[in-house]
Amino acid sequence: MLAAAGFLLLVVLLALGTPVGFSLAVVGTAGLWWIGNLDIVLGVLKTAPLSTVSSYELIAVPMFILMAEFVILSGVANSLFSAAATWVGRVPGGLAIATSLAGAGFGAISGSSTAAAATLSATSIPAMLERGYEPRLACGVVAVSGTLAMLIPPSVALVIYGIIADVDIGALLIGGIIPGIIVTFAIVATILTLIWRDPSRAQRSRAYTMREKLASLRIVGPMLVLLFSVTGVIYTGIATPTEASGIGALGAFAIALGAGRVRPALVLQAATRAGHATCMIMMIIMGAHIFGYFFTLTQTTQMLVAWVAALDVTPYLIMALIILGYLVLGCLMDQIAILILTVPILLPVIIDLGFDPVWFGVLVIITAEVGLITPPVGLNVFVVARYAKQPIGEIFAGVWPHVVAHILVIALLVALPQLVLWLPSTMR
Repeated sequence: MLAAAGFLLLVVLLALGTPVGFSLAVVGTAGLWWIGNLDIVLGVLKTAPLSTVSSYELIAVPMFILMAEFVILSGVANSLFSAAATWVGRVPGGLAIATSLAGAGFGAISGSSTAAAATLSATSIPAMLERGYEPRLACGVVAVSGTLAMLIPPSVALVIYGIIADVDIGALLIGGIIPGIIVTFAIVATILTLIWRDPSRAQRSRAYTMREKLASLRIVGPMLVLLFSVTGVIYTGIATPTEASGIGALGAFAIALGAGRVRPALVLQAATRAGHATCMIMMIIMGAHIFGYFFTLTQTTQMLVAWVAALDVTPYLIMALIILGYLVLGCLMDQIAILILTVPILLPVIIDLGFDPVWFGVLVIITAEVGLITPPVGLNVFVVARYAKQPIGEIFAGVWPHVVAHILVIALLVALPQLVLWLPSTMR
């Protein structure tokens, strides 16, 4: 009963616009005071901040965010889109397909979905609209392609899940590769299906010579080096994810330097934005830490595990209900907050049902991707609307076919968990 009251208070604070981290801290503090006394509250408040931010693995969060900022500074996303458009531009919907491929490439060297959406919006939407693409189609593709950065390593969301769930972060990052490729193909298949049904939605681009196509690949070299510097060293065991994050930030800075985009003022702005984002995430984790103490004392998790174990239903039905719950929460809350709030509660249930926590982590991130493009929160949609100057409703209409495709991918990964688990099993 007390846990339910805490959740209700948390929902009220979030609805009033209170920052997630502060909402969690306030509810956790109030709950601890109600269960115990002032000494317990002060004890937790004294120890929670240091115990939260002193985790060695958390260093990967600011480093991956800084890496994303340097990638944006380098302008590599623009070049990725141009290179992809050169190769697939003549295909029906070629520029939309090029956007999805550029989103996957940007996601492979950046862990920020909103940064990917903003960058792709500034590059690909004007190009598609100029060639007569339907605005709904163009904006929908950009919004959904930006979400790939959440799944394809390096992924800040997967790092945070790994820290919360105490799961091997390297295995999580590598486990996101094959699902990331599948989601990319799902986006491409959705584009082709939409244009097959109505060819007037997109016009073909001009043809390019083989010489022009090969010349466009020059940008791929630095990107592949950066990709191996992060994902490759994790997979081969050369470096830990934390060490790889530092290598990635340095590599992204080197690419920006090579592109002639490094200026002291711009570097300072990138570092400041990375610092702001890191502080926000740390505050959420700190608030969740306080809230977690309160929730542990209510023994809600133990009661939930016992209740689920007593149910006479298939584990896949319970998993379907959990996924449905995540899809609903994704429409209402920030994705990082959802991870921090739900994973400590649900992970014991998942393990008790016999599911793999690495597989579950990747599945949760894909459902979080859906939350980035569904109303009323739909953060990526608002980012695209800001850059494209298009009505919010039109963009949400453009992403619905991709939401359906994502749900089909989730069903595929539930049916075939080895699509997630095979690659991590081959790691050294």
